[in-house]
Amino acid sequence: MNVWDRPEPPARPVPLDRARIVAAAVALADEGGLEAVSLRKVAARLGAGPMRLYGYIATKQDLFDLMVDEVQAEILPEERPGDWREALRVLAHRTRQTALRHAWLADLLGGRPTLGPNGLAVTEARLAALDGLADVDTVLRAVETVSAYCTGAIRREIADLRAERATGRSKRDWQRASGPHVTRMLDTGRFPALARVVHDAAHVDAETSFTTGLDWVLDAVAARLTRPPE
Repeated sequence: MNVWDRPEPPARPVPLDRARIVAAAVALADEGGLEAVSLRKVAARLGAGPMRLYGYIATKQDLFDLMVDEVQAEILPEERPGDWREALRVLAHRTRQTALRHAWLADLLGGRPTLGPNGLAVTEARLAALDGLADVDTVLRAVETVSAYCTGAIRREIADLRAERATGRSKRDWQRASGPHVTRMLDTGRFPALARVVHDAAHVDAETSFTTGLDWVLDAVAARLTRPPE
């Protein structure tokens, strides 16, 4: 049975419900990543026996689905912008901000969509932003493209933050430490395009990079929306 359709068991000593279980799991993941989440650890945090949780959640994947749906509520804006471009931009930035608050979310983005109420509402908001502006297949491809960009950019940023925490060195520290090796490799002349980027490109922060890339993707969507039917 799908976790969304599975009824909760009646209350017993140490009152439990899915909301408390999911809140405890999200807290564990925020503290230590997905590897810190298990039904046993969630039960311990709630002061209940592990077997009690199986009345509410059948598998660890069910728990992950519930966790994703819980934090997806943070993606939804209070009001929907009237302009399609602004609507997709707001959803993209709110997705990034949610992932920065819950870094483990990056590991679960991009797979099969969650079917909980918040996940469905996020999907609805993305599709509704373009509804009526193109045929349904174009709308779907556009939403998939924007989502794919966001997932990739967010995963890259989270990976960078994790590397900083794991090594204790910031990105700038890592670049300084790697500088001599990179300089030797560029001096071979084998990587001229890379050399131009290293020496001449503007190196911006993660938010600026995300915003610029998102605008380019939205430009591509706009071109499709204004293209006459073939």
